[in-house]
Amino acid sequence: MAVVDTISPPTSGSGSKLRREIGLIGLLWASVGSIIGSGWLFGAKGAVVVAGPAAVISWGIGAVAIVLLALVHAELGGMFPVAGGTARYPHYTFGGLAGMSFGWFSWLQAATVAPIEVQAMIGYAGHWSFATGFLNTNGTLTKSGFAVSVLLMAVFVAVNFLGVRLLARTNSVATWWKVAIPLVTIFVLAISNFHPGNFTSHGFAPFGVKGVLGAISTSGIIFALLGFEQAIQLSGESKNPKRDIPRAVIGSVFIGAVIYTLLQVVYIGALPGSSFVHGWANLAYQGIQGPFAGLATVVGLGVLAWVLYVDAVISPAGTGLIYTTSTSRISYGLAKNGYAPQLFERTDTRGVPWFGLIISFATGVICFLPFPSWQALVGFITSASVLMYAGAPLALGVLRKRLPDRERPYRLPLGEIISPLSFVVAGLIMYWDGWDTLWRLGVAILLGYLLLGSYAAYAIKKRLPNAPRLNWKAAQWLPAYLVGMGLISWQGGFGPNAKNNIPLWWDMGLVAVFSLAIYYWARAVALPAEEIERNIADVEVVDEGGH
Repeated sequence: MAVVDTISPPTSGSGSKLRREIGLIGLLWASVGSIIGSGWLFGAKGAVVVAGPAAVISWGIGAVAIVLLALVHAELGGMFPVAGGTARYPHYTFGGLAGMSFGWFSWLQAATVAPIEVQAMIGYAGHWSFATGFLNTNGTLTKSGFAVSVLLMAVFVAVNFLGVRLLARTNSVATWWKVAIPLVTIFVLAISNFHPGNFTSHGFAPFGVKGVLGAISTSGIIFALLGFEQAIQLSGESKNPKRDIPRAVIGSVFIGAVIYTLLQVVYIGALPGSSFVHGWANLAYQGIQGPFAGLATVVGLGVLAWVLYVDAVISPAGTGLIYTTSTSRISYGLAKNGYAPQLFERTDTRGVPWFGLIISFATGVICFLPFPSWQALVGFITSASVLMYAGAPLALGVLRKRLPDRERPYRLPLGEIISPLSFVVAGLIMYWDGWDTLWRLGVAILLGYLLLGSYAAYAIKKRLPNAPRLNWKAAQWLPAYLVGMGLISWQGGFGPNAKNNIPLWWDMGLVAVFSLAIYYWARAVALPAEEIERNIADVEVVDEGGH
């Protein structure tokens, strides 16, 4: 049964259908708009402090890693243009338990990005006198800052309630701005204030290999490059998903990687020598809390600085807006698969999953409470994101083996090699995040199992129409993977509280071997072809409005 390319919008009342109203540019800009957010405002400074000028290499490695994951998603997105796609691929191939798990990973990542973007807006706004009281000295929100943050989250939700067509247009306008300003910044800094000697005067890689690799996860590089999956999450609302999803995914990663790498180069080159005279780890100049805008001010580019402070509101706002959309679509997909109450799949007259948006708002407000700053959230989200992405290579490997003849609008060249390689890459990125981040992620995973598992048990007991089939046997590798990655991280050398019992390089070799073992174990015990086809057909039926 083929996935339908069009879904007729409801003419009145509410229902459980999404409207297919987004074209290629809307999908591309949804992903690009998510990639270019607060990451470009903070990532270059964060990376150079951790890795020195070798941060340029960190961006290159990060870009390659994300490209590998994006290529896998491009094939899957073309095959299965359904809302909340990243939460559904493991469901197709490994059944209910794996689907519920990766659905939670996807939702957790999406729901916490909008609060990050709000934190970034608040941080840059400190340049203006009216906003100086929004943050405490330790980076936490004051009462007035909390109130403003809640208001901004409410604006994201309100725009989403106006419908996906207006959302796509709003995001497209914001994204043109968001792409233009970094390009202008690159050009102006490159021609007016570039010092090649900055790359070598205090050592190109003062913190060695560990600094280069650690910067990929902890300084915001992977976080900055995340977002290509937004086109996939919205594929249930795409006019021509089989053609447009692969193009949007691959195109957005290419655009983002080029812009971010050039930004890192010009940032290092434009820094005054006095700012890193005490070493890259002690980088300091007036206004560094808003890295690019402060730098523009220091080197006498006042007009550029003013534009950047304005952009510090627009860029994060655009990303927060689209991730609010994504959160509601992932919860929509979770409900369709029977992991969450059916209330999450109800849509209003504009085809908007309204309850998912309300929960997205509530989650964002909660996220303002426990985390002290933008940087503290970055590592957590990076791990959640990469864990979410890890499900796609596994699903692709299974589908290539179980359903080799199924239609693929985009077929990834060398997919049998890239698929396990990208799964290894996902494991390495998580490992580089460090033990201090991963144990917190583990707590969040357990919370998800408690929430979604409780509902799944209730749905099964009550024999609800969309009660999930958990398929424990097909997901037997999952607890081993989660626990194993945690143990390696705990005994490894990344993170201040890791035991450092596994030498550098040996630790990464261990992650690679362990990841490959999990990959082929998962592929061996995955669901048989006929059950995969049944899961796919079930999703197609409910996406057409049935149960």
